[in-house]
Amino acid sequence: MTGDARSGSYHHGDLRRALAETGLELARASGADGVALREVARRVGVSHNAAYRHFADREALLAEIGSLAMERLTAAMEADLATITDDDPVVRARERLKAVGRAYVAFALAEPGLFGVAFSAKAGHAVDSPAGPPVDVGPYGLLNTVLDELTAVGYLAEDRRPGSDVACWAAVHGFSELCLDGPLRLLPVDLRDAALERLLDTVDRGLA
Repeated sequence: MTGDARSGSYHHGDLRRALAETGLELARASGADGVALREVARRVGVSHNAAYRHFADREALLAEIGSLAMERLTAAMEADLATITDDDPVVRARERLKAVGRAYVAFALAEPGLFGVAFSAKAGHAVDSPAGPPVDVGPYGLLNTVLDELTAVGYLAEDRRPGSDVACWAAVHGFSELCLDGPLRLLPVDLRDAALERLLDTVDRGLA
């Protein structure tokens, strides 16, 4: 044994994924503060030197965990979008926008640790460039797709399309944060859900 692994063996690339997945579970339980590269290496069963060959430091590991968390959020949003099947194109586009918002908030509340890591600036996802987050990938890409659909069916005027993505994103992200760490965390579930529906209705009417 070389000292790189205490148990098992890894094919090329497998160790990086194993480290990231283990870090993901730590983040799920305790958020970014619960992730330590040495602890991740210990749980996987390799030396910390082996782990450092795949991740230069803790921030690099958090960036990878953020990518995995973002993938899970995207999948959750896509699953909710798939349930909208109304034949009326305007109704369908409007309901798809609400579905995106509900799924976003639901993920934040169900996975607060992953949600925090996914949108950590250090994870490299909150801002892709000085102009803002990427518009064609992940959760933000789904939001922009739905907003483009609203424009295509004539519900959202073309001259009001610019900036509508930021407004919608800020609304559901702010609501999520208020529910996780703000005064809305004290609301009973039924009242919180009703408040979310009012928020989504307000956003919908504001785009008309």
